[in-house]
Amino acid sequence: MNNLEQRRQRIENALWGLFIADSLAMPVHWYYARENIVKDFDGGVKTYEAPLHPHPEAFMVGMSYKPDVQKAKSLSRPYDILHGHSMFYQTSWEDFTIERNDREGEHGNKVAAEDERYHYHHGLKAGDNTLNAHLARVLIRSVNKKGGYEAGAFLDDFVSYMTTPDQNKDPYTEVFLRRWFENYCNGDPIHACAQMQRDNWSIGSHGGMIRPMVLSLLSQNPYQGIGMALEHQVLTHRSETVASGLAICVPLMFELINGESDTKTAFRKAADHVHMARIRGEDLFAQYRAHRGPGNIPDDQMWAYHMELDDGPMELDKLVDMGEQAVLRKEIGTVCYIEQGLPMMFFIADHEGYDFEKSLLLNVNAGGDNVNRGMPLGLMMGAGEDNISTSLKKGLSDYSELADEISKFADIAVSGEGITTGFEAPSRRKGVVL
Repeated sequence: MNNLEQRRQRIENALWGLFIADSLAMPVHWYYARENIVKDFDGGVKTYEAPLHPHPEAFMVGMSYKPDVQKAKSLSRPYDILHGHSMFYQTSWEDFTIERNDREGEHGNKVAAEDERYHYHHGLKAGDNTLNAHLARVLIRSVNKKGGYEAGAFLDDFVSYMTTPDQNKDPYTEVFLRRWFENYCNGDPIHACAQMQRDNWSIGSHGGMIRPMVLSLLSQNPYQGIGMALEHQVLTHRSETVASGLAICVPLMFELINGESDTKTAFRKAADHVHMARIRGEDLFAQYRAHRGPGNIPDDQMWAYHMELDDGPMELDKLVDMGEQAVLRKEIGTVCYIEQGLPMMFFIADHEGYDFEKSLLLNVNAGGDNVNRGMPLGLMMGAGEDNISTSLKKGLSDYSELADEISKFADIAVSGEGITTGFEAPSRRKGVVL
C-alpha cells in the first residue's frame, strides 16, 4: 500500500470510527450512574444494542424549543424541527402534557415519572445512528454532491434535513440545534444563527467537534485543516472550548492519517498540550445536585468551571495508573463539556492500549455523553487504523449507504480539490437575509 492509498484508507477508517462509536454508545447515552449500564445491559454494552424504555436518568422530556412561529412564517422560514417528537418538548405551538414531578439523581434536574422517562434516542434500533451522526452525513453528502465544500450548500441541506418530516428518526434534538433554529426563525442570517457558549454553556460540548473534524479531512495539512474546522464550527457552535479541542484533535488526526507516527506516539504527544479542568468530575456533579440542576448555577460560576484549567498538562501516566474506577466520572466528568471529555478521550485510548474496539467500548460503558465524546474519539482512533472489523461496519443499520458516502468523500479528500471546488459564500447567495 503506497502513501496515497494508505491515506485514503485511513480517511475512510476515521469516518467509520465516527459512526461505529456513535451507534455503540447510543443505547446508554446519558447514563451517568455506571451501575445502571451494568444492570440494564447484562454487565455492560458489548455490541450494538437498542435503547431500553424507560431510561433511568433521562431528562429530555420537557426541554424547550420556542421559536417565534409568526415571525418564521412571515419570513417563509420553516420552524418545525421536532415533527413527531414534539410531544417530548415544551414548544411555542403545542401544549406540553407530560408532568415532571421527580428529580434525576445525578444532575438534580426535574424529570418525568419513570414510565414517561423516555430514552433520548427512543425508537432507534440496534445499529442505528443518532442525529449528530446523521448531520455529519448531511455534510458528507453535501461535499460529495458539490465535489467539495460549500458552506451555503451545507446550510441549505442542514435546514432541509431538520425541517423535512420523516428525515430524522432520533427524538433527541440538542440545545445547539434548538437555539440555532430559534435564531433562524427570528430572522438572523443563515450563517450567523449559532448560539454563543457565553450565552449558553452547553454550546461548548463534544458535539461541536464532530463535523468540523470531518471537514478538516478535505485539507492537505493540519495548518489548513484547523482553519477549515474552525470556519465550519462557528456555523453551529460559537464556542471557545470547541475551538481549543479542534486545535488538539485535528493535527493528531492528520499525523495518524499520514502515517507520521503510531497511534500511541501521536496521542501521547498531543496529550502534552491538553490541560484538565480545575474542577474534578465528582465535584462538578456535586455542584449540579446542590443547585438542583446545572441550569441554576450562576453564570459566572459556571463559566469558571469551564475555563479554569490546571496550570500544567494532563498527567496521562498518573491517570492510567489510578485506573478506570478512580478516573471515570470521579476524576474526569462524563458530562458533555470538552474540558472534561477531551482528557477522557486520551485516558480511554491509553488505558485500553490504543486498541480500536476496546477503546470505543470503554467510552460506551463510561456513560455520560458517550455518543458525542465517542465520535471524535472514533475519528482519531480510526485515523490510525489500516483495517477495521467488517462485522463492526456491517452491524450499522445504514452500512451500504455509508460505505458509498464514505468512499466518495475519501476520493474527494485525497484529490486535494475538496476545499476549492464549488465555493460560494453563504452571505452572497441569492435570497439570503442579512
